[in-house]
Amino acid sequence: MKDIALKHIHEALGAKMVPFAGYNMPVQYEGVNIEHETVRKGVGVFDVSHMGEFLIEGENALALVQKVTSNDASKLQIGDAQYSCMPNNTGGIVDDLIVYRVKELTYLLVVNASNIDKDWNWITSHNSMQADMRNISDNYSLLAIQGPKAVEAMQSLTSVNLNEIPFYKFKVADFAGIEHVIISATGYTGSGGFEIYCKNTEVEQVWNKVFEVGADFGIKPIGLAARDTLRLEMGYCLYGNDIDDTTSPIEAGLGWITKFTKDFINAEALQKQKTEGTTRKLVAFELTEKGIPRQGYDIVNEDGKKIGNVTSGTMSPSLKKGIGMGYVTKEQSKLGTEIYIQVRKKQIPATIIKLPFYKG
Repeated sequence: MKDIALKHIHEALGAKMVPFAGYNMPVQYEGVNIEHETVRKGVGVFDVSHMGEFLIEGENALALVQKVTSNDASKLQIGDAQYSCMPNNTGGIVDDLIVYRVKELTYLLVVNASNIDKDWNWITSHNSMQADMRNISDNYSLLAIQGPKAVEAMQSLTSVNLNEIPFYKFKVADFAGIEHVIISATGYTGSGGFEIYCKNTEVEQVWNKVFEVGADFGIKPIGLAARDTLRLEMGYCLYGNDIDDTTSPIEAGLGWITKFTKDFINAEALQKQKTEGTTRKLVAFELTEKGIPRQGYDIVNEDGKKIGNVTSGTMSPSLKKGIGMGYVTKEQSKLGTEIYIQVRKKQIPATIIKLPFYKG
């Protein structure tokens, strides 16, 4: 197990630490519902330093990024970020990621912690154009400061106007007394805020100053458990649950990040899927009776026949009802369709709805 730079701080704060993606991570402090509410209504801080960061640089950097990712990175200006995925050769997804254009010839790829080695090897194996690659994951920390009060609470720590960083844009600027920090607005909670990328040697200073200026705003540390309930209320996919090596971006509803205006790995097969349709589709559903859907539960039709399975599910802290996502057959995927979640011996009715669950 690897340790993140602030492990000692989380332990001192009473965090429940658990192994996650090869790292000891804080899963919760006070409790999931309290932490969830803090982010929805105030401001909270996630330490997500387990995430991976790769720098792709040089004259051929864009060519490599374009080859391995599904979205069109040629559209990125300096200061832009882009959600994307890396398709594999068999119709699935190696990982989903965020691509940042940091300089003219420099791209930062932020990948999931559990996939750092896999992603690095995958990109390296396709680097026939000899772009410069650097894996800086072990040297950098990442804090996500999320919630409607995040901008107001943090403004005094930087000379940049945080209100002027739109969604999926970023600035390289001063923050908490550290120069050249990435301040990015690519939140995973749906409640606003931003992320801070800094060196491991700088993150304790950043953390302390964030909590110092945030005190008047009720700032709290937030664990990974609440991160999961927050992202699920928005319908954001989680790698390993809703997408993986066997799910295609088309059936996962990620056609919007799959651009066929360029060539990329397995583009032909995915374009065929987009044209001809898929046999299953990722849908969102709300339970209409009491119950909690969990990953792996069967989804059945009114006759009790299995039509799919739950990939993510929880009791929504904001909505006070069971919500989830899962793959079902194309025929059963229309909005408003009634489906049933097999919870032990009981079949609990649910309705397929349009995302997000949480409307704010």
